[in-house]
Amino acid sequence: MMDYANILSQTVQNIKPSGIRKFFDLLEHMEDVVALTVGQPDFATPWHIREAGIASLEQGKTYYTSNAGTLDLRVAITEYLERRFALRYQAEKEIIVTVGGSEAIDLAFRALIEPGDEVIIPTPSFVCYGPIAELCHGVPVYIETKAKDNFKLTADDLRAAITPRTKLLVLPFPNNPTGAIMTREELEEIAAVLRGTNIIVLSDEIYAELTYGRRHVSIATLDGMAERTIIASGFSKAYAMTGWRLGYIAAPAPLTKQMLKIHQYALMCAPTTSQIAAIEAMRNGDDDIAYMAAEYNRRRRYIVKGLRDIGLSCFEPEGAFYVFPRIGDFGLSSDEFCERLLTQNRVAIVPGTAFGAGGEGFARISYAYSVKHITEALERMGNFIQTLT
Repeated sequence: MMDYANILSQTVQNIKPSGIRKFFDLLEHMEDVVALTVGQPDFATPWHIREAGIASLEQGKTYYTSNAGTLDLRVAITEYLERRFALRYQAEKEIIVTVGGSEAIDLAFRALIEPGDEVIIPTPSFVCYGPIAELCHGVPVYIETKAKDNFKLTADDLRAAITPRTKLLVLPFPNNPTGAIMTREELEEIAAVLRGTNIIVLSDEIYAELTYGRRHVSIATLDGMAERTIIASGFSKAYAMTGWRLGYIAAPAPLTKQMLKIHQYALMCAPTTSQIAAIEAMRNGDDDIAYMAAEYNRRRRYIVKGLRDIGLSCFEPEGAFYVFPRIGDFGLSSDEFCERLLTQNRVAIVPGTAFGAGGEGFARISYAYSVKHITEALERMGNFIQTLT
């Protein structure tokens, strides 16, 4: 009989499964559940983008591309980044097209982290950063952002976390799960701490197009920061292209040169059909972004008011499509609150503890759903909260 416990990597075995998956697995065995769990646009990919992908298949464009992606797409990405965010990159040397934003994040970690290197990760944040650091035998160093700071990373907290072993800072803004963003002034304070060090920034900007009231600012636009910043982004959120599995890295050439080696041995290249569709998205999709962002903003205002009306205090998110209400005032842990809400009133939300330190007492709710769907969830949540008070 095989002894799998001794065969499998101990590093992998020691990594905990995603806390988000736990609630998805529960949903599979339940009926009449109103779920606000998924971080996925409820829009179909805009037709002109789908049409470009379909046409590429009809024309037989089913070949491998270069490892870094087609030059046409890399040029389109550089044009987009300059037009939308005042970022300037060379298409030939500083862009890698990846299989989703997730691969972009993974490449950055694997190209940089050696055993014992420390990775600073503000939390609550997306679930992948810490486990990927551990897979690289690095050491995650978590900074707990706080509601009183609107869940932003502060320069003082960053300065206190840096040691001689610090190699990488993850900057996950706009933030999943809190909806927090960083302003230019706040980023300037972070940049002031980093200048003069060898610390690299991994700026996860997958939600850059989904901000409300102000435009996203990339730390790479600040003086002296482009040379130390890796931008990881993609097409899933802004263009409703989750299933196309396409992302990209923008970074200085000495960094992309090494990341490309990992990419070419692990993935070869991103899907050709997706790349062709993405060119259409980047060049002709600004109106789609504006339409979807306006709709998310409408839902954002609606759900924040609705949560406050049923008795939940709620930080007003300024980015992404999540809200992070406080649920810790009823004598239950976040897991207990969410499990009872699911079993008793058939509403699924994700406990804040799934997103790391600072998540206890909160829950993530996605508003990438119709207003009708959100309304039904709020009514059921209100009924549940009445049983707790």
